[in-house]
Amino acid sequence: MNKDIMICGVGGQGTVLASRIIAASAMEEGFTAHSAETIGMAQRGGPVTSHVRIGESAFSPLIPVGGADLLIAFEPSEAVRNLKYLKKDGFVIVNRIPVKPTSLNGGAEYDGKAEIDFIRSKCRCLVVDSDELCAPFGSSKFFNVAVLGAALGSGELGLKEETVCDTIIKIVPERFTEKNLAALTAGMNVVA
Repeated sequence: MNKDIMICGVGGQGTVLASRIIAASAMEEGFTAHSAETIGMAQRGGPVTSHVRIGESAFSPLIPVGGADLLIAFEPSEAVRNLKYLKKDGFVIVNRIPVKPTSLNGGAEYDGKAEIDFIRSKCRCLVVDSDELCAPFGSSKFFNVAVLGAALGSGELGLKEETVCDTIIKIVPERFTEKNLAALTAGMNVVA
């Protein structure tokens, strides 16, 4: 399998953990995996992009423009900003809930609807709602794993559910394991 996956969002949303889970799961299944993160100036609220390249054709950790098979976007405007990395036949999973950038001060409005409409006009996509998806877990902090479940359920991730579950058990602190596994299942159920 050769698969290039880009994950984008803003600091504090868990994009780096999601990329670690994907890369570790791919290696567990016997694939070569490279990953790299680009983190914006602000730790929280700044743009974060993670590249995960799986397979023997990945010679560097960074996905070239037009090379991503899958774009997982934790935030609508970050999806639009990184859409140039998607292949022509690529797939996008995007969170409907926006995170208002710190640059929008005062009364500036941003609801993410125009960004999602733009994405829908450009490629195949699945729009998910982090608030609805994570309501049973009491925090949208579980969205990073729930959206991996959506990617699994869509068939676009290219990994086995049991491998991703095993990786979550190994990587995520024990006190959060049960909720993360439930979030993964909830994400898969969104697609079903």
